[in-house]
Parts: sequence; C-alpha cells; structure tokens
Amino acid sequence: MQKAVRTAKLLWSYRLSYLFIAPFMICFILFIMVPVAAAFLLSFTQFNSLEPPRFVGWDNFRYMLSQDLLFIKYALPNTFKFAVAVGPGGYIASFVLAWLISILPNATRKWFALAIYTPSLTGGLIMAIVWVPLLSGDRIGYLNSYLLSFGLINEPVLWVTSKEYLMNSMIFVTLWSSMGIGFLAMLAGILNVNQELYEAGRLDGIKSRLEEIWYITIPSMKPQMLFGAVMAIVGTFNAGGIGSQLSGMNPTPQYSGHLVVNHINDYGFIRLELGYATALSVFLLLLMYVANKFCWGIFGSKEDE
Repeated sequence: MQKAVRTAKLLWSYRLSYLFIAPFMICFILFIMVPVAAAFLLSFTQFNSLEPPRFVGWDNFRYMLSQDLLFIKYALPNTFKFAVAVGPGGYIASFVLAWLISILPNATRKWFALAIYTPSLTGGLIMAIVWVPLLSGDRIGYLNSYLLSFGLINEPVLWVTSKEYLMNSMIFVTLWSSMGIGFLAMLAGILNVNQELYEAGRLDGIKSRLEEIWYITIPSMKPQMLFGAVMAIVGTFNAGGIGSQLSGMNPTPQYSGHLVVNHINDYGFIRLELGYATALSVFLLLLMYVANKFCWGIFGSKEDE
C-alpha cells in the first residue's frame, strides 16, 4: 500500500510533463494502439461489415497456412523474394549513395541529394509518365525501341505483362524510388561523424576508405543505420500496388506480382471477408516485427531497448 502511495505521489509530481506529452499519447492510443488491438480481435472472427463479427478462433490462421493456395503459392513466396531483393538492396544502395554524396563539395552535395531523394516523392505520377511508357511491351515502348534499334533483341519483350519479367521490373522500379527518408537519415549520420575520429584512425593504422567506413563511419552512425533499416522494412512489406500499376492488371499476370498486401486488399475490399483480411494483416505485422527485431539486434544497443 505504501509503495502504491509513493508511486502515485511520484506520478503527481510530474503531472506537467504528462500534460505536455498528452497530445501525442492521445493520438498514439487512438490511431495506433486501438486499431492494432481491434485488428488482433477481428483476426479471430468472421466479419463481412454487414453482420456482427462471429468468433471462429484460429480458423482464419489455419486456412491461411494450409488451404489458401493463392497465399501459399504466390503471395508469400513473392513477398519474400521482393523483400529480400528490395530491402537489403535498397538499404545498401542508400548507404553507398549517401557516402558518395558526403564526399562531394558542399556546393554540389545538396543538388545530388535532391536528385536522388526526389523519386521517392513522386509516387504514382512518375509511374504513369516514365515507367509505364518505358517498359511498354510493344515496339514503341522506349526500352524495347532502343534494344531493337541496337539489335540486342529480335522482338519486343513483355516487361510488365509476362510472369517471367514482371517481378524483376517491380524490383528495379522500387529500388529506383526507395531513396527516401532512410537515405536522408544516413546522409545526415555520415556528415555528422566526428572528423577527429578519422584523424585518430589514420594514426592508429587505418589506411583505406573501406577501413574508415567499417571501423569508424558505421559504428558512429548506428542510430541512423537502424532508422534506415526500419524504414526499408516497412516500405518493402507495405509495397503492393506497384505490380498492378506497371502491368495494368489486377490480379497481376498469373499472380507473378501478387504480394501479401495485394492479398489483403483482395479479401478486404473486393471479397469483403474482413475477418480473414485482418488475419492476413496481423500475419504481415508479425513478419515486420521479426524483421525489425533482427535489425535491432544488429544496429541497436541496450540503451535503445
């Protein structure tokens, strides 16, 4: 009882602090915690938005992992393939480009950073203006036209409407547009590394740029590396519409670009099986959580936990 009283007095002594963080906490609870809790509850129900939810226990998850052939055969493997290629690939590219820009003179650095960051802001607009005409499967598509004129191919290639090439096109376009907030965070981290550490490193025997990056740059910017990894994971697993945007088909040709997010949209907004769609969302959330924990294990520290 005395411990509870002391705790209550301690909380009351910091009441002004709680008042300052109240706007954020209220928004966080209403728009993050409540929806996530509701998703977990609905994932155990059968719900079509017209009738009251009916509790079905683990049936949604059993169906997902044993009977949903589209999920098992296409959505899950395609998502892992897409995530493995785009996540680490975009993450490494962000760091390399940020490091290359950091060694440029101040006068030109900001323009190169802006040029690399801009594609992440364009979204569907640049998809319609640049990539759809570029990857068009006929002879007047820019890429096919150039390859035909140089004799590199004999007939047009269906870059976005064939199952052989759609996933590769999705990966390439996503990598091109993946230099977003994570890239800027890495650039800021590199630029803020204490230059005295490089001087000390050279005195201690570091002789190359690669050794500087490995022993000084990366350890000095672990928070930015962690942030970039988390953003890469979230962006990769949330990607879904790009396959339909490129191919102009929903579902994509022979489900070659069908990701978990597409599967969620199919059941949630087309079939209106909201209980099962929520179970898929919870499964995707768990995948993202595992990936984030892996990144925390690499770049995090005990102080961050």
